[in-house]
Order: sequence, then structure tokens, then C-alpha cells
Amino acid sequence: MTVADELAIASWGLTKRFGRQVAVDGIDLAVPRGQVYGFLGPNGSGKTTTIRVLLGLIRPTAGGHELLGEPIPAGAARVLPRVGSLVEGPAFHPYLSGGDNLARLDAADRTAEPATAKRRISTALERVGLLAAAGKRYRAYSLGMRQRLALAATLLSTRDLLILDEPTNGLDPQGTREVRSLITALAADGTTVMLSTHLLSEVEQICGHVGVMHLGRLVAQAPLRELRAAAIPRARVETDRPDDAARVMRELGLTDIEVRDEAATGLLGPVPAEKVVAALVHGGVGVRGFAVVAPDLEDLFVSLTGEGFDVSG
Repeated sequence: MTVADELAIASWGLTKRFGRQVAVDGIDLAVPRGQVYGFLGPNGSGKTTTIRVLLGLIRPTAGGHELLGEPIPAGAARVLPRVGSLVEGPAFHPYLSGGDNLARLDAADRTAEPATAKRRISTALERVGLLAAAGKRYRAYSLGMRQRLALAATLLSTRDLLILDEPTNGLDPQGTREVRSLITALAADGTTVMLSTHLLSEVEQICGHVGVMHLGRLVAQAPLRELRAAAIPRARVETDRPDDAARVMRELGLTDIEVRDEAATGLLGPVPAEKVVAALVHGGVGVRGFAVVAPDLEDLFVSLTGEGFDVSG
């Protein structure tokens, strides 16, 4: 099996311009099969435009890509029936019930067997917790219920790949947990999930691989554990002479020195932690406490993009 065969989504130099604006700037995606891939970035970073290009909804300005080994758009008719997607929120008929909306979508699927339609619809509604509201008109659905129905639509048929753009948008905490559990279960069954989100908690809880977007560029892409391992830890010194501690740390070669209250911190880099303590003591700086702190997920992604992320959800 080649590397390309191991990828559910692969792109090379994928670019999309709108006039002079570059929304997606030459990205090379590599989404492994059977994984939950967190497509992370601040709002406006190019995530949704990338997804629309991947699904063939808009054409790229340059570059190319494949879904499940098929080139898009040439192989779209063959591969898209195996791909489920939720992009920029759901769109349903407001006067129909949730169940009837799904029935219309199912009937439009040429690959679906009509005789088993009711079973597929009920199963999909049950998986997203909407079976009891199947007969309720869509216009009476809350935002969270509408988002659940959109997820149910992606599950009407067995999918090898799901591309979800902010699937927990509008859900309450319980609904968010249920959607995360559903995504984890789908991945365990072999479905590849590309999860576009700006919520770090979603990435941390369910994603094994991540791609980080910033201003249309893919600034990082790797298994999450590798990104964590590559992050530089920070030394923290608690002392009544933080300015002197900062000077010693700077002389040792620590970078990004910060002084706050009665503490000084700095990025260790290649400097051994024990050398920092020894130098502080030798310099007459009293050390009340010393710790090496690994950066949390928020620190890691802020270092990649220079912007904050929503850590809630």
C-alpha cells in the first residue's frame, strides 16, 4: 500500500483566490484513513473554503486533490456517494418534519435501496437523539436540533469519509458530548472524519491528527502527540528577586522571558533544567519554587498562529 492509499484526503498546492484575496494558499493536506482529523484554526482562517473546494462545491484556482483515492472533480460521481458532509449549517424544508426531510434526501440518493428507507431514517435519527422529534416540523426545531438533523442526514448511508464543519455549533453541553461520542464511535468503526472546528476541547478529546490553518495557510500538520512533543517547555522560577532571576535565565540562553509578580519564566530550549537552578543559586537568587511546565494546547496553537482559540465547548 502506498502513502496515497493510506490517505482519505490528499491535496497538493491547493489554492483558492477570490479576486485578489487568497482564501486558501497552496495547502498540502494528508488526512489518514480511519482517523479523526482536527482541522483547526481561528474563524476566517480558510477552513470552510478549503472544505468547499474538497467537496467540489467550488473549483480551486490551482493545485489538486483526491478523496478516498479518487481525483476531484474527475472522480466525483464515483466517490461522493461514499462521502458525507455538513458545511455551513443545515438547509431543510421548514414546513416538513425532520423525518420527512430525511426521507426526501434519502429518495434523492440513487445508491440507496428504497425498501429499507424507513429503517435507515429511524436509525439515523436515533443516533443523533432526534427519534422522538421525527414528526415535528423543521421550522419548530431549535438551532441545536437543526444541527443534529444535519448530522443525521450525513448518516443515512454508510460513509467511508465524513467532512464536518463545526458540527457542535448551537448544541448545548449534553448535545456536544453526544456528538463527540458519535464521532468517536464512527471512527472506531473505520470511518474517517475530518472535523473542522475552532474549539480546542474538541481537538483534544477526539482527534488523533490535526491540521492548523492560519490566514489561508496550513501552518502545521501532524499527529497531535507529535505536535505536543515538539513544543518547548517553559521554566518557572518563584523568587522574591524575579528581575535578577530573569537576568540569569537570559544569560543562560532561555528565551521569551516574562516577569510576573514574584516569578520569572522562560522557554528552556536546549538548556537543561538543573543548569538553570544551579545558575540561580550561584548568582545569589533565592529560589522558593522551580517547575518545568509543558505548554498546554492553547499555548501550542497560539504559538503557531499568533491568535487565541476558543477553549470551551
